[in-house]
Amino acid sequence: MPALTARALLLDMDGTLVNSDAVVERIWRRWADAHGLDGDEVMKVVHGRQGHASMAVLLPGRPVRLNHADNARMLAEETADMDGVVPVPGAPEFLASLRGVPHALVTSADVALSTARMAAAGLDLPDVRITAESVGASKPDPEGFLKGAAELGIAPADCVVFEDSGAGIAAGHAAGMRVVGVGPRAAAHAPDVLVRDLRQVRVERLADGVRIDVRTA
Repeated sequence: MPALTARALLLDMDGTLVNSDAVVERIWRRWADAHGLDGDEVMKVVHGRQGHASMAVLLPGRPVRLNHADNARMLAEETADMDGVVPVPGAPEFLASLRGVPHALVTSADVALSTARMAAAGLDLPDVRITAESVGASKPDPEGFLKGAAELGIAPADCVVFEDSGAGIAAGHAAGMRVVGVGPRAAAHAPDVLVRDLRQVRVERLADGVRIDVRTA
């Protein structure tokens, strides 16, 4: 597979660096039950988006204030529940390879949740972080990735996004960036490159950026 070159990497968290599926399933299936929704259908929507944005898709016409109230409560529940939160295979080594390379975390989680999940997974937080508090629009809007690129001082076309969800992949492409899809969720959403997990990725520093090699085995 041809290598990608870039000057900066923009990294999603949940499903990309951190496997938090267990807690996400617990929280959202409880919410689905409380609102008479099919849990399997709900889980097809919620990955990658901020909670209130997922609720707006699932319950169109519901007052925004109720979505935001539910979102705040569920964020608190998620931040208190780290049972089953683990690193995606290869994530520690991948992040270690980015020392000295411009990169940023771009997540739909807020500061408290992203800090707690990265710590629970034993992963260091990048110095540059774009969280729910940083943006006015959730993925699939490209705002978060564009802000990440701007914070790093790198043109969007020179950035590569790592993402697992349909919303996140759409956001990366809308930002004019190439996207490496991570894990099985990404396969259905046409990333530019697909990897099983981060063990397949090698990052090599160049004079002005990085080369991203993807191993097929």
